[in-house]
Amino acid sequence: MEQTPPAKPIRVVDIHNHPYWLGHDPKKMVANMDRFGIDRAWLLSWEAPVHEIDPSYRETLNPESHGIPFSDIVRAVEMFPDRFVAGYAPDPRRPEARALLRSAVKLHGVRVFGELKVRIHYDDPDAVAIFHVCADLGLPVIFHLDVVLPPGSIQKERQFWYGGEIENIERTLRLCPRTIFLGHAPGFWREISGDADREPLGYPKGKPVTPGGRLLKLLDRYPNLQCDLSAGSGHTALSRDLDFTRKFLADYQDRVFYGRDQLDNIHQELLRSLGLPSTVLEKVLAGNALRLVPI
Repeated sequence: MEQTPPAKPIRVVDIHNHPYWLGHDPKKMVANMDRFGIDRAWLLSWEAPVHEIDPSYRETLNPESHGIPFSDIVRAVEMFPDRFVAGYAPDPRRPEARALLRSAVKLHGVRVFGELKVRIHYDDPDAVAIFHVCADLGLPVIFHLDVVLPPGSIQKERQFWYGGEIENIERTLRLCPRTIFLGHAPGFWREISGDADREPLGYPKGKPVTPGGRLLKLLDRYPNLQCDLSAGSGHTALSRDLDFTRKFLADYQDRVFYGRDQLDNIHQELLRSLGLPSTVLEKVLAGNALRLVPI
């Protein structure tokens, strides 16, 4: 009898990306993943009212819709079920949001609640209610946190904050101890440094990390908080102070997840350049993701 060859080990999981994003349909995304040695990607929706979406995103999104609709996730996963994992985050303010999420899990195999990126405080009762549903369903939550920058910052005409402040995140962690949260975006990553309240830049590149960062305190206090390294915010956090980064990744090696939220390879290149122990690098690139969402 002919033997089935063993499956290749999964080396890299991108836990944060989107279909029809940055000019890439699912076929282009798979080709891009092959180019950079990425075996799987979690595909996340972005559901928010039109007036909550920064107009600067329009050139990066599917022109047929605003945001990233769940239908795009379903289409991509049906095309490449062995490469993509389905994520979905209905706006918690919708009265039918929890029913929609349960249906998406049953009908379309959703494994992740994400990306949550709306202009409410994440300790809002509607958000907390759906986070409890996520715990019941075994779905990790990926949230985008963008804060209002301090006075004197370089500001747009309108600041598109999402989620509130780091204090809202702490209350959410306390209210939802059974739910696993993965934090992401500038408002989250600026909190590695103790001077976040005074930092005028959303992406503080090249600045040493000062002691007392509130993110580290939350990680030590709440085991249900994890870290999504994706996007320019995650890359900036990793690259601004490499001595801090090596210690951070060693200390929280079971709580940090590789992701991109873009289509380049800068996160992998940086991670592989740090001289991390192979066990740490393997956890960050795939092991932690496979433990949280087994394939």
